[in-house]
Amino acid sequence: MKLTTFDNKLRLITKNIPQSESVTALVLVGAGSRYETKDINGISHFLEHMFFKGGEKFQNTKQVSEAIDGIGGDFNAFTGKEYAGYYVKVSKNHLNTALEVLSDMLISARHPKEEIEKERGVILEELNMYQDTPMYQIGWDFEKLIFGDTPLGRDTIGSKELIKTVTQEQFFDYQNKLYTPDNTVIAICGNFDEEKLIKQIPDYFAFKDSQKQLELAKFEGYQTEKRLHVIHKKTDQAHLVIGYPGPGLNSEEKWAAKIMSIILGGNMSSRMFLNIREQKGLCYYIHTSNDEYFDAGTISTRAGVDVNRIQDALTSIMAEYHEIAKNGVTKDELHRAKEYYKGKISLKMEDSEEQAHFFARQELIIKDKMSVQDIKEKIDQITLEQVNNIAQKFLVDKNLYTSIIGPYTEEEIQNILNI
Repeated sequence: MKLTTFDNKLRLITKNIPQSESVTALVLVGAGSRYETKDINGISHFLEHMFFKGGEKFQNTKQVSEAIDGIGGDFNAFTGKEYAGYYVKVSKNHLNTALEVLSDMLISARHPKEEIEKERGVILEELNMYQDTPMYQIGWDFEKLIFGDTPLGRDTIGSKELIKTVTQEQFFDYQNKLYTPDNTVIAICGNFDEEKLIKQIPDYFAFKDSQKQLELAKFEGYQTEKRLHVIHKKTDQAHLVIGYPGPGLNSEEKWAAKIMSIILGGNMSSRMFLNIREQKGLCYYIHTSNDEYFDAGTISTRAGVDVNRIQDALTSIMAEYHEIAKNGVTKDELHRAKEYYKGKISLKMEDSEEQAHFFARQELIIKDKMSVQDIKEKIDQITLEQVNNIAQKFLVDKNLYTSIIGPYTEEEIQNILNI
């Protein structure tokens, strides 16, 4: 992997994979909902949609999509709380087309007023889709509960009010403040001429001479006034997330926390899966994971459970939390979790898209940058004591947060959890 920093502070990461038949071009920008104030919550996500409306060379959505579809490429974008990404994955002989499309849409975006009006309806329907899909909505509810009414707790998709009222002027203003060369990382992974590409990038991505003007909102702490959120809704399956504050992206504790979560509910041989799904038949899906942000995180288990057995499901999940906090993990569990994690990393890195995302994210938001080998070595060094200490530190009942969507009242769930 090679990092090139240009005079305007634009960063380019290149990773040549000679045996690959494909190449991925990814642009990652430090722009997401943690850069938004409450009155513009959702502008990062809406702006992501608007970039697909065309620039100077590809002047509308049809021309943008045809340029990539016409060469059999994959093309998409995403907006998170701390960054937004835009990528094209194509066969190795079509990299120039990928760069032409990406640079035109990001550098020469016009955000036509008529397209803004059309897209309002599209995003409102996207919001409705999520709200009508409890499996999606429950994750948002949990983060809103644990982080409160802060940029970290607000939904990335934003408010209906913003979606209905945001203007072209606001889009350009927000873009000019964050879509700057010093706040952008480009990652190219696959089969290409590295020397030639490095010379081409400044011409493709001819940013205006500007600097980032907005900062990531400071983490304000976990809210503690309320720890339970129940949406009473007639459903055939109850959806829940139950968990705790956890280590952030730049914390050394995150590695042991990842291993603990794998043992708890990270795969089909985990405790949650075997004991709650397989033995008791209480749920269809159940999974424990870590969500990590720059300076904060969560450890949580999400599940879709039988609406008539919600008490069994909640008490069973809590029993697994209590067991691992009290008695820790075994050497065999530790070994298998380490090998699982390292194996998943290896599988992911077979894909040029995954490599591009890994390297760009490391460069953009992670303080202590690590190679894949560094991470594997870090995982190998984790001890039983470290994992057990993490369980005892974070899995504490007084710090428990629970979100549920199903045919229940808040009082009913309070009685089950004794909170």
